[in-house]
Amino acid sequence: MTIAVVDTTVIIHLFRRNPTALGWFGSQAEQLSLTPLTWLEVMSVAPGKSGQIACRTILDRFELLPLTAADQVWAMQMLAHYRLSHGLGIMDCLIASVCQRLQIPLYTHNLRHMTVLLGSHLAIQPY
Repeated sequence: MTIAVVDTTVIIHLFRRNPTALGWFGSQAEQLSLTPLTWLEVMSVAPGKSGQIACRTILDRFELLPLTAADQVWAMQMLAHYRLSHGLGIMDCLIASVCQRLQIPLYTHNLRHMTVLLGSHLAIQPY
């Protein structure tokens, strides 16, 4: 069972071999997860075949938490409510929906958007 979801921002830091991100990730004793949306975001920007292989090596270390129909409804409600006032995007709402349903933290560097959706108790900057 996972204890938290990792956002795309953290995965990109791991891919770029950011020392702080690698140290933080290496210190995690519990299983971390990601959503299929993060998987898709990361793979869509992978530079070439070797980049895809490197991304898969990182992504395969996480449990994948699929979205439910209820997650999608919640994300639609959040987008309708906060799109204009806070500039939230579709992917942020969908990724946050899983954390909201499971009431587990989202490790992200996008606190500006995710705190609006999840509050400061679930939207956490990991390092």
